[in-house]
Parts: sequence; structure tokens; C-alpha cells
Amino acid sequence: MLRLALFALFAITPMMAMDTPLLTWPDLTSRARPAPNATIAYGSDAYQKVDLWLPKGDGRHPVVLMVHGGCWQTEIADRTLMNWIADDLRRRGIAVWNIDYRGVDRPGGGYPGTFQDAAAAADALAAYAARYQLDLEHVVAVGHSAGGHLALWLAGRAKLPKGSVLRTAHPLPIKHVISLGGLPDLEATAASPDNGCGTDIIARLTGPKTTAHADVFADTSVPRLLPIGVPQDLVNGENDRIIPMRLGINYGAQASKAGDKAVLHRIPATGHVELIAPESAAWGKARSLILGALK
Repeated sequence: MLRLALFALFAITPMMAMDTPLLTWPDLTSRARPAPNATIAYGSDAYQKVDLWLPKGDGRHPVVLMVHGGCWQTEIADRTLMNWIADDLRRRGIAVWNIDYRGVDRPGGGYPGTFQDAAAAADALAAYAARYQLDLEHVVAVGHSAGGHLALWLAGRAKLPKGSVLRTAHPLPIKHVISLGGLPDLEATAASPDNGCGTDIIARLTGPKTTAHADVFADTSVPRLLPIGVPQDLVNGENDRIIPMRLGINYGAQASKAGDKAVLHRIPATGHVELIAPESAAWGKARSLILGALK
């Protein structure tokens, strides 16, 4: 369920140079909402769920592991915000494993719960692959906004520090990551007062410094895990007023310097909502990247 807080935080309609309005959240969420084929629980909380979108026909389906945004807050958004692009991929023969997780505003969310939920939801894909004919050799992670951070983090879990409570023995292998207006660098986001999520939210996500977790970014911020050894495409809107372009530019530069293949795609006449609107040029670019990565 998409909460009213989403509109309170993101109901800005910036204007482009030629006075063409960008999409607002109601432009997307007021549409008829397509439904998944199945919903799977990976825990007991109402938000420890995954929606599975299955294409027609038999065979081992390539998979997109999809991660929603909403500033890591359940009150702002949940997995259903991704339904329109999940349906678009399903129609094109791609299965979608659309995960949810407890946000920092839910009991058990924050550190380590939000991260552990995302990891458990991703790893549950392996348990259901045979039942639903899902091809684990072709998994691409796609995340929007805060979900871009989590998608990249999921791909980099093998690089987590050995002493981290977030480290697991056999994380789901991810072939490629596509971040749609993501926030992978938590340290940079916390130092950027113009980011649409605010700076205090990062402290709620990483938790306070403790003796056992003295460096709160060591196992939570993607640049600390570089190189993650996975190709990365960063799709960012030139007119995004929620996620400043420089956050994508700077992270891409860090990933490339560390040795990863990271490509920034700057999409003109594009804000934040367009990134997950199926008819937009931004999603068209992302979709082409997904199809290419799944070949």
C-alpha cells in the first residue's frame, strides 16, 4: 500500500526548461494497478513478503529481482509501487521477484532488520526457483531510489566484513544491477541536505555507533564494498529533484575507479517518477538494459 506520506514528501512537480511538467506520484498511482501471480511470505511480518510475476508459458524464466524505494520507510512506499513496471516485464517474458522489507519506521526495521529482510527476501528466490521454473543463472537486480541502494548492496554482500551481522554464507548470485535514481553512497546521502529523503533518515537506517558496530557505513554503504564484481548501470533523470544527479555521478566514478564496470545513463526531461513509469523514455532505457543483461 502506498501511504499518504509519499505524496507529502514527493508531490513536487518540477518544471523543465520548456515548461513541460514532469510526472507526479498520483499520475502513476491513480492508474489501474496490475496484480502479481503469487505472494510469498519469507517471515511473519506483514512486510516480509515477495510478489512473484510470472510470464506465460513453460521454461526457465530469466528473473528480475526488484527492490522498491521510499526512503527506506514503509510508511512512504511498499512493493506495490513497482507493479506497473513488473507487469511490463512479465508481458515481455521476464519473471519478477518483487521484494518487500521492514522500513526504518517499522518494528524490527533499521539496522540490522531492513538489511536482513532484503537479504532473506532475495535468498528466498533460490528456494522457489524449481517450483516456478526460475532461472537462477540469469538474475538481474533492479532497484528504484532507496531500492537502488539495496539492489547494489544485495549484489555486493559477498564483500561484507567477516564480523558483520549482515554477512551470510551463500548470498544469491546476482548477474547485473540496474539502479534507477539510486542512493548507493549512504555517507554522501547523509551529507547532502538536498536529497529528497533528508539526512536524518540515514542515521535511522545504519543505527548508532556501538562498540560492536563502530563504523556504521562499513557494511551498509555500497562504496565500502567496492569492487562488487558485478556490472552496474545507473539510470538517472536530468530533472530529478529528489535524487540529485551528482549522487549518481560520484558513485559511478567510485565504482569505476575501484575496477567495476559502472555506466551512468543520464536521461533528459526526466524526473523521479518517470524512472518507474512503463511508458517513459527512462524506463524504456532501463528495460533495454535489463533485456541485454539477461541474454
